[in-house]
Amino acid sequence: MDFGLAGGPTAASTSEGLWHHGEVRTLLLIASSFAASLVEMVEALTIVLAVGVTKGWRTAMTATMTALVSLLAIIVVLGPLLSKLPLPVLRLAIGALLLVFGLQWLRKAILRASGHKAQHDEAQIFADEVAALGDATSRADRIDGAGFAVAFKGVLLEGLEVAFIVVTFGATQHRVGVAALGALAAVIVVVIAGLALHRPLARVPENSLKMVVGIMLTSFGMYWAGEGVGAAWPGGDLALLGVIAWTSLVTGISVATLRVRIPVMA
Repeated sequence: MDFGLAGGPTAASTSEGLWHHGEVRTLLLIASSFAASLVEMVEALTIVLAVGVTKGWRTAMTATMTALVSLLAIIVVLGPLLSKLPLPVLRLAIGALLLVFGLQWLRKAILRASGHKAQHDEAQIFADEVAALGDATSRADRIDGAGFAVAFKGVLLEGLEVAFIVVTFGATQHRVGVAALGALAAVIVVVIAGLALHRPLARVPENSLKMVVGIMLTSFGMYWAGEGVGAAWPGGDLALLGVIAWTSLVTGISVATLRVRIPVMA
C-alpha cells in the first residue's frame, strides 16, 4: 500500500533515490580498503626501513618495488576472474571468507584492547628487525640477497592481505578499481610519511585501526553472506550501517567483559 501523496515521493522511493547507486557501500568500501591497507603498509614500512638502514636503500627499494608489482599482478588477474562468477555465489563465498578473516582480526584486537595480548609496537619491531639483520656491512652499489629477501617477504606477506581485501571487496560489487583506490591512497600516505620521517610510524593508532578493520570485515562478511543466501536486508544498503553498529556494540561489550571478569595474564 502506498501512503505517499499523489505525485510525491514516498519514504521508500526517497531512500532508493538517495542510495540506489550504492553510495553507502562505496564509501564503506573505500574506507575499509584504506584502513586495512594503512595497517598492513605501516607494518611493511617498518621492515623496509630496517633493511634500508642495515643493508642499504637500493636493496630495500628494489625489494619493495618487486613485491608491489607482484601484488598488482595478483589483483589484476584475480579481480576479473572473480567478477565472472554469479553474484550470489560470489557474495556467499566471499562473505564467508571475510567472516573468518575479520573475526581473526577482531579477536586479536579485542585481546589487545582488554590487556590480554601485547599491543603492536612498531618501534620495538623495528629495533628487533635491525638487530636480526645485523650491521650495515653491504655495499651501496649492489643488492644484498638476505636484505632483499627480508624486505620482499615482508612487503609481499603484508600486501597479500591488502590484495585479498581489495579483490574480495571489489569483486562482490564489481568495483575492484574503487577498492584499489582506497588501498592506493593508503600506500601513498605511508610512503610519503616514511620518506619524510625515515623511521617507523609508531604514532599511527595501529591497534585501534585493526579493531576498526576487524569490525568492517566481519560486518561486510555477514552482510554479503546474507545477500548470497537470498536474504533481503531491511533498508537495503543502509542495513550495512546497522550491522556495523551491532558488531561494534558486541566488540565493546566483549572488551569490557574481558577487562572485568578475566584477570590479565602477567
